[in-house]
Amino acid sequence: MEQSVPVYERERIDDLLTQDLKIIQSEDVFSFSLDAVLLARFCSVPTRGRMIDLCTGNGVIPLLLTTRTRAHITAVEIQPRLAEMAQRNVKLNRLDAQIDIRQGDLRSAVQDIGHGLFDAVTVNPPYLPVPNGEQNINEHVAAARHELFCTLEDVIRVSSRLVRTGGKVAMVHRPSRLVEICTLMREYRLEPKRIRFVHPRADHEANMVLIEGMRDGKPEIRTLPPLIVYKNQNEYSDELMDVYFGRRLTLDHNPDTY
Repeated sequence: MEQSVPVYERERIDDLLTQDLKIIQSEDVFSFSLDAVLLARFCSVPTRGRMIDLCTGNGVIPLLLTTRTRAHITAVEIQPRLAEMAQRNVKLNRLDAQIDIRQGDLRSAVQDIGHGLFDAVTVNPPYLPVPNGEQNINEHVAAARHELFCTLEDVIRVSSRLVRTGGKVAMVHRPSRLVEICTLMREYRLEPKRIRFVHPRADHEANMVLIEGMRDGKPEIRTLPPLIVYKNQNEYSDELMDVYFGRRLTLDHNPDTY
């Protein structure tokens, strides 16, 4: 049952797939997209324990993770407006006991929250370096797309310090930065263990990559089959439909649960 929370001007309440979850969104800020859903279905989860989601936005990934785990989930978002929206989303879905939204800078998360406390970290970071020159773009959209508040190295360094030895860090990003991601993961003691490319269509190159590393893991990586989003011009593939609309809770036939 939903809890009554304020919904402000230019905001709306959407169904969050078919999980009996609702989410407040606004046309004024960056709404969640497919990459967040795929990350929430790709990452390994502890059955209990503690998880943390960085760059949480309006809290979509923690909300989806509650359908897979009973772990307590901390979520960090630097933008006050989005963090407040995420807090209302938690209340709306009566998940206050499982999800804790923190407004703050992920770069200080280790000092603010603690070192090595988490079994798993998820992060859907900004994909692009800060562009040169003036940008005519919404400030919330700019922060979601560009590394205004944190770099890729910041994200990986902090994630590695938040997670315990043997814990997992899962990320969605652009394939063009995969070498950089793997290099930084190894530099900060995260061994890449699982990777899956996401292709808009079977005859197109990948436009997303899902990758998961283990803190202090041994060198070995699984390359999962490619995920194809569309099976024709505008119809989702069967796998994508199952995952996106909640008929399957994982992207892997043998997901890691620990």
